[in-house]
Amino acid sequence: MTQPNDPNQQQPQQQPYVNQHPGYGVPGAQPPPPPLKKGRFVRFAGFGCAGVLGLVVVIAAVSASGDSDGGGDTAAGPSVSAAASAGADEDTSKKEESARTGPVRITAERTQFSKTVLADGSGYTSVLITVVNNGDDEVSVNPLYFTITDTRGTKHTAELGVDEKEIDAVELAPGENISGTVTGKGGFTPKYVTYTDGLLGDPVRVNVS
Repeated sequence: MTQPNDPNQQQPQQQPYVNQHPGYGVPGAQPPPPPLKKGRFVRFAGFGCAGVLGLVVVIAAVSASGDSDGGGDTAAGPSVSAAASAGADEDTSKKEESARTGPVRITAERTQFSKTVLADGSGYTSVLITVVNNGDDEVSVNPLYFTITDTRGTKHTAELGVDEKEIDAVELAPGENISGTVTGKGGFTPKYVTYTDGLLGDPVRVNVS
């Protein structure tokens, strides 16, 4: 019979405790990080790709719009220039018609320069002008009211007192006329003459024959 607390009796051996989660309970040990949530990462990556794709689409649309606008301006340029050129040609035709048939009739032709003592050693070019007053009012004539434009498009103002046949400064009554030269400085080929009656009058242009 077994006696309680018998020192000769062998006690049952206990199995040592095995920690199923190593590191837990040890001072200074950190718990393992929680597993990543794959669903949230996938949604974030998808959103980033969609944002980049949207930005590329917007940039492409803006570039296409800019090219379209530039093309439109380029196409419209020649039309605007053509309209402006047509308007200038029409205005020129009206001035020339006025010079031939208007109240002030003007003709111009190339003539030889006749030097005076006031002319210096440089060259001069003269044009013979005839002014006829076909209107009902007086017309003012003065060499300073004329300019000569050459074949290169350069405008020459009148040089006073250098040509012996210079046109006089007069007031033409209705039906009167006067002839004389208008002279520009330098040697050039005159293309047309422009006359303006005073400071506020409308310019009248006539080709040089």
